Amino acid sequence: MLWDNIKNSLGGYFSMSEYLVTQQEAEASIREGVSFRGTNIIILVLAIFIASLGLNTNSTAVIIGAMLISPLMGPICGAGLAVGIQDFDLLRRSGRNLAAAAGFSVIASTIYFLISPVTEGHSELLARTSPTIYDVLIGFFGGGAGIVAAGSRSKGNVIPGVAIATALMPPLCTVGYGVATWQPQYFIGALYLFLINSVFIAVATFIGVKLMHYKPVQTSNPERARRVQKWIYSLAIITLLPSIYLTYNMLRESRFEINVDNFVEHECHWPDTRVVNVSTDWHSRGGSVITLTLVGRTMPRDSLVTALGSRLGYYNLANSSLSILQGDGPAEIGQNTSAKDVYEASQSIIAAKQKDIDSLRQVISYNTLVSAPELMPEVRVVFPAVRDLAITKAIFAKSDGGSTDSPSPTDTVNVALISVKGRFGREERGRLSKYLEARLRVRRVDVVEVPASDVSR
Repeated sequence: MLWDNIKNSLGGYFSMSEYLVTQQEAEASIREGVSFRGTNIIILVLAIFIASLGLNTNSTAVIIGAMLISPLMGPICGAGLAVGIQDFDLLRRSGRNLAAAAGFSVIASTIYFLISPVTEGHSELLARTSPTIYDVLIGFFGGGAGIVAAGSRSKGNVIPGVAIATALMPPLCTVGYGVATWQPQYFIGALYLFLINSVFIAVATFIGVKLMHYKPVQTSNPERARRVQKWIYSLAIITLLPSIYLTYNMLRESRFEINVDNFVEHECHWPDTRVVNVSTDWHSRGGSVITLTLVGRTMPRDSLVTALGSRLGYYNLANSSLSILQGDGPAEIGQNTSAKDVYEASQSIIAAKQKDIDSLRQVISYNTLVSAPELMPEVRVVFPAVRDLAITKAIFAKSDGGSTDSPSPTDTVNVALISVKGRFGREERGRLSKYLEARLRVRRVDVVEVPASDVSR
């Protein structure tokens, strides 16, 4: 009892009998859109130019406008209707008009891109060259919505929405771009996407016609109808198979990118160096390359590659290789690096440089003494007997028990070499040592007297 109530309630929601127009009205609407004569061709060519402009300038709004203008849905829905009601004359006409429309579209877009000063591909253009199983589903569900709207009393905005969702115009424009720039990857990928959309919109239309129980034409040949349906099913399967393979590769590449992000997040941390850009070159058969751009303190590249490479296997990246780019400044920062990354990288560089400067200042302060020429006038006033003066640092290496094979740590001493006139005893040398210690601000200065003859040589 409860099940019957639920079934009756749901049936009331999904029942279409009260909302459908007659088969004759629906057929007349679809057949009208099949024709490509006069204004339809002109509108199609103008829509192609608009879509090409949108792709050239990477403007989504312009592309959507072109899809709303385009009359390409008519022949595709006509082909699905023809197979469903076994009208082979309509099927031939729909196929001929669709081929003509596609041909005019490709010619128009090729001419545009031949004369366009902008020749590089933008993101909206590139997105039309790698179809997947998701494009198959979009075409199928879009075609289903289209045939339901065609047979409904209240059509609403379904047909324009289907035209936008299935995106028939951009692939044809991209085909023209591939022809104009001699890039077969654009040509093949975009043409395949257009084929996917066309075939599965037609398949969905055919299934919708069957579900709405449209009657076949009286002159139909049942045997021929079955043969045509087999061809349609075979074409749909053949069209589907490459998209499954492309989807599989897309999912593998997506997983690869996620693994790379996890690797960088958990393994690439250093005090004075940071990663500012990660680029990947993925290959389906292995041998993918991960390139890390680092800024800050330069590290030994070979050791870094070895250390990080040993960790790739933990992130399912064992078949990938690692490339390291290092620089002292933001010159190697990637084009996609944000302003925040550039600022943080610059701060890291400044901090590392400041640490180097402070360290060098300490070394200079430790190793630099006041020069002898600066001190000599003062020394002559206090110690008139001193004729020549040299001040330096000397490093003494102590031997370990007299063994020359095992030297002990070294000692650094400050030495003042003097030559004197007359007698300069131990007491005077001690006074000079104290004077120099105070003047140079060091803990100890050893005064060594050398003969005047050695100085002159």
